[in-house]
Amino acid sequence: MFTITRRRACAPFLVIVAACLARTAAGQAPSHAGLPWPPVATFSILGYDPATGEVGGAVQLRVFSVGNGVLWAEAGVGVVATQAIVDVSYGPQALTLLRSGLSPKDVVQRVWNDDPDPRPDDWTKYGRQFAVMNATGEVAAYTGPKATTWAGDRQGRYCSAQGNILAGEGVVTAMVTAFEQTTGHLSLRLLAALEAGQAAGGDTRGMQSAAMVIVKKGAGVWLNNDVVLRLQVDDAPEPIKELRRLVEKAAAQRERMRR
Repeated sequence: MFTITRRRACAPFLVIVAACLARTAAGQAPSHAGLPWPPVATFSILGYDPATGEVGGAVQLRVFSVGNGVLWAEAGVGVVATQAIVDVSYGPQALTLLRSGLSPKDVVQRVWNDDPDPRPDDWTKYGRQFAVMNATGEVAAYTGPKATTWAGDRQGRYCSAQGNILAGEGVVTAMVTAFEQTTGHLSLRLLAALEAGQAAGGDTRGMQSAAMVIVKKGAGVWLNNDVVLRLQVDDAPEPIKELRRLVEKAAAQRERMRR
């Protein structure tokens, strides 16, 4: 039902990874020595609901305001998550290519191949991680061989889970299982995936922020609004718990509007 892609760090990147793991074991945050910025240690889920036509994504990580740059979505086009050794331009690039009619698989290949890798020594394209889903639930993902361990992605039925600096493969496996087994609105399924990922160990550095976006043509409140849901928890000790509060509040609002 699903596939998994795993990438392990390669020398000399192993030196950085070993140091990170040693610090984590000692109760310290990874130093990511030699990198200009900390990698976006993220776990995210992209999902589609064929019953409603909604498409969206959710994400959590140990960085302030994860909603600023990781998730990109456009109604009738698709959704993108870009993380790890991030090039934020992957998001709008991927949406543009989806809009032109390319499949997610071709979008992933095109975006990565066209990356000029402007900082190969300290912010290499081989450390990027991103996933692309179109408006009908087709999905593809890439995890580079220099994404910080554990890093990998797994695809299920109408979903893709991906992450880096994770406790292990079980994180993305649990996310896919939770998405597939949860019923109800897409927001609840995406949220269940985040909760399952955290329960499986999540980001080895801890928690700080979370975000969710869901889109569908004309499905937002008011006029000419394609945004079903856009939520951000920028800084909280338990961001997924706070995200659940907001998701449930949005669900109650949708129920009131249907009456």
